[in-house]
Amino acid sequence: MSNPYPPEGGLLSTPENRAAAATLAALERCQAEETVLEGRAVLCTPEHDLVVEVGPFTGTIPRQEAALGIREGTAREIAILSRVGKPVACTVSAVGEKLYFSRRRAQELALEHLLALPVGTILPGVVTHLEGFGAFVDVGCGVTSMIGIENCSVSRIAHPNRRFAVGQEICAVLTGQDRALGRLYLSHKELLGTWAENAARFAPGMTVTGWVRGVKPYGTFVELAPNLTGLADQTEGLAEDDRVSVYIKAIQPARRKIKLTILEKLAAGGQPAPFSYVISSGQLTGWDYTAPLSRPL
Repeated sequence: MSNPYPPEGGLLSTPENRAAAATLAALERCQAEETVLEGRAVLCTPEHDLVVEVGPFTGTIPRQEAALGIREGTAREIAILSRVGKPVACTVSAVGEKLYFSRRRAQELALEHLLALPVGTILPGVVTHLEGFGAFVDVGCGVTSMIGIENCSVSRIAHPNRRFAVGQEICAVLTGQDRALGRLYLSHKELLGTWAENAARFAPGMTVTGWVRGVKPYGTFVELAPNLTGLADQTEGLAEDDRVSVYIKAIQPARRKIKLTILEKLAAGGQPAPFSYVISSGQLTGWDYTAPLSRPL
């Protein structure tokens, strides 16, 4: 497997995962090699042990092994309770009359791997929950890190739920690590391209849809893409997050400006289309929004 520590759910249906958990002998090999498996949590006991189905077998993840931080008291019990009905990454702790697994150990292995990666590495992730200040993303075996709201996109948003949805698969770039604290730092906007790359998708004379991202006395800012916003004359009756149709009057690359005319307010139609990543793999060695091109390694 190219990535032994994907976000939870990434291994569950793979042939490798099925083969690794097919027999007790296979589970014993996984125990010896500390292979990360995936199963599904089907129950949380009153003691907060997780009962999990791994392949054809049912086993237990004891409470203190259910998540990083539970043993130390730095993680809340919701980290366990919220896994029922969902995939869980785990290693094999014991094979015998009863099977025991450890999600904590799988997360320790994933975190060791992530902390050793160079800054700029592009990671697959799954959005786990959203707060007003940022989006929390599983980047490996349930290890989560946050993308701050200011790093979701160049276009400013009032809340990360304007950009992401829980369960959404995304890409993120590793911007830093704190090995002492075991923390990872992520960003997202760099993967969505520069001003020039985004503006190249549009041309004067086009009519397109967009999202109102700011209403000011001097004009209305309309998002055409997550990393591209244009300015229209101030229009009455509009509010932030309204969906509108706009006519593109002019594109001025030298000034990095797009002039728009708002034609009408549209019915709510969900959030913008899925991300069109300019960069989705490899390593980002530098990024300048004002430069013509993004530069992956």
